[in-house]
Amino acid sequence: MPRRHMHMAGADGAALRAALRDLRTRLGVPGAFPPEVLAEAGRAAAAPRLPSEDATDIPFFTIDPPASVDLDQAMHLAKRSAGGYRVHYAIADVAAFVTPGGALDAEAHRRVTTLYFPDEKVPLHPRALSEGSASLLPDQDCPALVWRLDLDSEGRVETTEVRRAMVRSRAKLDYDGVQKAIDTGTADPSLALLKDIGNLREALETERGGISLNVPEQEVVARDGSYSLAYRAPLPADGWNAQISLMTGMAAADLMLAAGTGILRTLPAAPDGAVGRLRRAAKALRIEWPHHVPYAALVRSLDPRRPAHAAFLQECTALLRGAGYTVFTGGQTPDPALHAAVAAPYAHCTAPLRRLVDRYTGELCVAAVAGAEPPQWAVEALEALPREMAEGTRLANQVERECVDLVEAALLKDRVGETFEATVIDVKEQEPLVGTVHLEDPAVVGRVESREAELPLGDRIRVRLTQADPGTAKILFAPA
Repeated sequence: MPRRHMHMAGADGAALRAALRDLRTRLGVPGAFPPEVLAEAGRAAAAPRLPSEDATDIPFFTIDPPASVDLDQAMHLAKRSAGGYRVHYAIADVAAFVTPGGALDAEAHRRVTTLYFPDEKVPLHPRALSEGSASLLPDQDCPALVWRLDLDSEGRVETTEVRRAMVRSRAKLDYDGVQKAIDTGTADPSLALLKDIGNLREALETERGGISLNVPEQEVVARDGSYSLAYRAPLPADGWNAQISLMTGMAAADLMLAAGTGILRTLPAAPDGAVGRLRRAAKALRIEWPHHVPYAALVRSLDPRRPAHAAFLQECTALLRGAGYTVFTGGQTPDPALHAAVAAPYAHCTAPLRRLVDRYTGELCVAAVAGAEPPQWAVEALEALPREMAEGTRLANQVERECVDLVEAALLKDRVGETFEATVIDVKEQEPLVGTVHLEDPAVVGRVESREAELPLGDRIRVRLTQADPGTAKILFAPA
């Protein structure tokens, strides 16, 4: 799931923290966990349901942002003696701690997903679990769902297994460190294979018509006791790591489809005219797009650090709207079944500490591999999960958007009337006088409204800040 990692510190943030508190109240964000939920979590943390199998001999490692402690996934990569690769992927076993129908389970269904604010995190599960006993922290024995995916020399999955086992991560790595270790040749053999397998999986993604968008992320950061915004272009290591998760999600979908019961993450094909609109955007941004080059291949060739390319990638996100969940039981054929961006059946299963549905997907996959009937509690929950996940995802997206808007407005409130260099990254098709601009310093993305001339998509222009209101979290620019 997308996560903007926002950090806030310093003495001058009192007004901003107050505004964030007001935002949480207005959006109905859950507050502290009820006492009965905390009590149940404490008991579960002290005495989880442990698996009989021991996989602590596998030297797993995690890759997450440096400050993260809710660690859902750990991996170990190796070459197979007969050729190809073996991927062990451990996923936190939340079901080992949560009793179906209990207070902890009910609270998770109320929260649905972890929410991220600049000043705090609102977790799906109490921290005793999500940042403690259930998290795949280094040098801690944890119950996990251990996936074993055997790949051929081209990175295609040949066999899939998933079972419960105890695991122990050996190292907590971050993206920058992973990228540096691989680039300099200092990565250990298992980590070094992340690039090899990631590149193979990216090639297969292109082959099947899948799409991964490396859209630059806007981050809130603390600098010298004040707040600012910055852009972070994803590293290759981000993409390689994401390919391991995507591969596991595709394998989970295949297992559930074969068993006849499950829940898929689905996305409809782009509406008619959407690709044509992108071709017009590419032309306006002076991006060469020969007609024989597939859309997915073009996207993979772009550099998100270049403003025109970043603008085009932002336009591409329009093709990824409308995702949902499809439930199927009793061997029925799910409709829809495909995720258009993945270009294959796909399921969410790798982030159970932060996303409700993944706990159920994992349980169904364990049963499918064992040839057993899935637990009744898991099947009974399926009907409500699409609605619950839709509501939780909507709230998470709104939190992310409004937090960034609020920080932007707070940063710019004393600069109304100033002019800035900006790139026009979006123009409304039906309202060519209205669009979006991307400022590089400060790293702000805001609405722009012209009174006369149509906005030139992809061009650098000077804009004047006409509104910055932290109370409404709105900023507005006009061509200077």
